Amino acid sequence: MDKNDKVIQAAKLYYLLDCTQNEIAKKLGVSRPTVSRMLQTAKREGIVQIKICEKADRLTDLEADLEQKYGLKKAVVASVGQYEDHVIKTTIGLKAAEYLDSIVGDDDIIGVTWGTTIYHVAVELKKKQVNNVQVVQLKGGISLSEKNTYVSEILYLFGKAFNASPHYLPLPAIVDNVVVKEAIMADRHIKRVIDMGKRANIALFTCGQIKSDSLLFNLGYFSEEDAGMLYSTAVGDISSRFFDKDGHVCSQSLDERTLGIELEELKKKDYSILVAGGSHKIESIHAALKGEYANVLVTDQYTARFILDK
Repeated sequence: MDKNDKVIQAAKLYYLLDCTQNEIAKKLGVSRPTVSRMLQTAKREGIVQIKICEKADRLTDLEADLEQKYGLKKAVVASVGQYEDHVIKTTIGLKAAEYLDSIVGDDDIIGVTWGTTIYHVAVELKKKQVNNVQVVQLKGGISLSEKNTYVSEILYLFGKAFNASPHYLPLPAIVDNVVVKEAIMADRHIKRVIDMGKRANIALFTCGQIKSDSLLFNLGYFSEEDAGMLYSTAVGDISSRFFDKDGHVCSQSLDERTLGIELEELKKKDYSILVAGGSHKIESIHAALKGEYANVLVTDQYTARFILDK
């Protein structure tokens, strides 16, 4: 029996036959700590998938509480079995795709940002018969890093779902100084895409965390001075625009060097949809809602409870 077979056998004995870890260790001829590691591997690799069935009325109560606390047009709370990033992103991605399908109609302009959360929304989209829909990128996504921002995939999948030709913003999210930004914004093709983002009646985005290993911090945009300032004052970002715990833009100079939609523009959308969940995003979500940058929230039941308690 190879290692993978043992992991599967251990999972079956534990989850299907209710054997203890000591009993499994004896059956497989391994130590009890080894059995514990096998069970963790089984969950991590998807051999075992745990689903907790949350009562629908409990989720509805959470949605109502979120809508009341933050003045939201709509809250969508997904039930996740594990409070882990990949599970959360997959589940809320599906819920956000379903919600988007329910609201998109003829002549809509959909503005989207990039990153792994929005990519999970994009892959769950189903084709919908609508006319004259446009999809536009809300912020630049080019960087010096090899890390994938999923810009091309996201725009392609949104365009495919709504029979639209996507409009790309082939720029970095942040430039070194205001003069460079002003020169870029003088280009009529770039200005046309930026203006389309302003006219979008639907905006879909996530919020980032302030951590050295988060995607935006790994894309080579920040000087040491920028990073130090953000670590000390910011709790999150939307579309590469950073805000503090009260939802206020925390660096005007950095904001002036950022290419893409401004946070104030999000307040004007018919649907300004924040898709986010996970323990590391609680502060960021709360501050974003406090700043009134979203009128729709898609999250999971654990994150919902945490931000309601704040």
